[in-house]
Amino acid sequence: MAVIKHPAQRVGVFIDTQNLYHSAKHLYKARVNFAKVLEEAVGGRILVRAIAYVISTEAGDEKNFFEALTKIGIETKVKDLQVFADGAKKADWDVGLAVDAVKLAPKLDTVILATGDGDFIPLIQYLDMNEGCQVEVISFGKSSSAKLKEVAHAFTDMCDDPRKFTIASRS
Repeated sequence: MAVIKHPAQRVGVFIDTQNLYHSAKHLYKARVNFAKVLEEAVGGRILVRAIAYVISTEAGDEKNFFEALTKIGIETKVKDLQVFADGAKKADWDVGLAVDAVKLAPKLDTVILATGDGDFIPLIQYLDMNEGCQVEVISFGKSSSAKLKEVAHAFTDMCDDPRKFTIASRS
């Protein structure tokens, strides 16, 4: 599918922070360079909104990370980590991200999903067919759903240049 990118396009970037974090950690033992992800995703177009969906733990160690995201122009939506009686933990923003993308779609020409999660395939199909949005995906291809890459109008594989999109973890 031919993808058109031009400077007048209005884009929204929706970042599945946990998905990218775990992919970078697993694949490269590194952290994600979210400034580079945002820069690559926007690609010189008009950024309307960039939202990172993040999880807050009981320890609250994420505060500096959340502030760093805000400094580079990414707003954060925070959800507390759920800990169940049996010790199981859950942290999921899929529905929140999807609802925000649908709500903002009328103000956007292009929706960019920063995730490799195949659960977003119906969202891509909806935004394309019902909202007329071009939908692009940026993520680590090695840990991304093949079908997600297929249904997106464009896929940017951060594995093609991992040094650009990661920061070496501190030992």
